[in-house]
Amino acid sequence: LTAAENRELETRMQKRQLKEFMSVIGNLVDTCFNSCINDFTSKALSGTETGCITRCVQKSMTTQARMAERFAEQNQAMAAEMQRKAQQ
Repeated sequence: LTAAENRELETRMQKRQLKEFMSVIGNLVDTCFNSCINDFTSKALSGTETGCITRCVQKSMTTQARMAERFAEQNQAMAAEMQRKAQQ
């Protein structure tokens, strides 16, 4: 690829990553809001709602981190297997 094509590809990849990130955040907001917020009589969050949101976000972040770890582990295992087969 030419330098211009590489820049274009990099720009597209960055836009796609941003779009995916925003989608994950949007889904997190929707999930935690729907699970935790149920009293609309006050502008402020109740203590119960605040605690619920905190737990919801922490659980989601922990889950995402663990999924990323497992994905990396699987990629390493696949790469090692491919190298082993290539050496045979």
